[in-house]
Amino acid sequence: MAERNPNPVKVKLLETIGRVVEAMVNIEDTTGQFLMPIPDGRVIDTKGWNDWEWTHGVGLYGLYKLHEITGDATAVQHALNWFSARFRIGTTKNVNTMSPLLTAALLHKQGKADFAYHLDAWAEWAMYDAERTEEGGIQHATYLAPHTQQLWDDTLMMTVLPLAVIGKVLNRPHYVGEAVRQALLHVKYLADPTTGLWFHGWTFAGRHHFAKARWARGNSWIAVAIPDLLELLALPSYDGVRIFLTQTLLSLLDALLKLQNANGMWHTLLDDPNSYVEASATAGFAYGYLKSVRMRLVPAEHAKAYAAAGKKAVEAVLQRITPQGELTEVSFGTPVFDDLDGYRKIPLTSMPYGQSLALLALTEYYRTLW
Repeated sequence: MAERNPNPVKVKLLETIGRVVEAMVNIEDTTGQFLMPIPDGRVIDTKGWNDWEWTHGVGLYGLYKLHEITGDATAVQHALNWFSARFRIGTTKNVNTMSPLLTAALLHKQGKADFAYHLDAWAEWAMYDAERTEEGGIQHATYLAPHTQQLWDDTLMMTVLPLAVIGKVLNRPHYVGEAVRQALLHVKYLADPTTGLWFHGWTFAGRHHFAKARWARGNSWIAVAIPDLLELLALPSYDGVRIFLTQTLLSLLDALLKLQNANGMWHTLLDDPNSYVEASATAGFAYGYLKSVRMRLVPAEHAKAYAAAGKKAVEAVLQRITPQGELTEVSFGTPVFDDLDGYRKIPLTSMPYGQSLALLALTEYYRTLW
């Protein structure tokens, strides 16, 4: 029986979410511009849906969150189809390619599939075999380069959060403990105590932050990963790690409040108003604000301002979703640069992670509607 008097805002939002999903699983690189040749001869399609890179891992997480909040069965089926195809083919393990295992662990926990073998293999790699920096940090090795002695803020989302979730799902507390240690180590070297924002990268080889870029999407990974990690850990309010990570998150969110544009967006270089505004980071920040308020991580006197910033960001994201469901004004994959101009020149295109970050923001916003 049809629902009587449905909330029109919720109905329209769900329609938009459906278009975002369809666009994500049907994105194609029609020009070859976003194909990534790697040294072993493979060519990774970083834009299309049918390949294995961090871009797809974040996309899968958006599908899972959509299912978790709305019960959408199609979203789960898209994810299961992806895993069925990709696990048969496989890939090489690195920081970025571990990102799909976050969703694999969550689907395994729900009994949607039996991924125990895969979860074990990937978590053991991250725990013991992934290259390490000084102080045992997970080195941000990718398909293209080992990035020796480098820590990147992306790693918290791509490897640290999956390791923590797998630790919970497989009941291996040493995984969770290592994930927490990695999070704290990344805070130590990447969080800027002057501004509260995060630098994109740090290298122990020379001990510097490269261009000292306070890059928007990198900061958005932090705004997503810390609330999700705190939710997973379920630590008591007096726990030192919980307090430390919460304060780190609030420092970031406080800093971002001052940098949000009147149109709800943030610049790709957060503190450079001459760099372009970027939609995937804006979506990630929307998620971070709204979820932090919902989890009551935010002091009561700041909750209203944080919620308003999150809603304003959601509205900006909605304005940039085409009738076909593509989130526009999304920057392509971005390495750590030695100069800030490299960030300004990254091209804009629709990408699976842009779609996914939009899903995270829109589904979290959906929870606020009645």
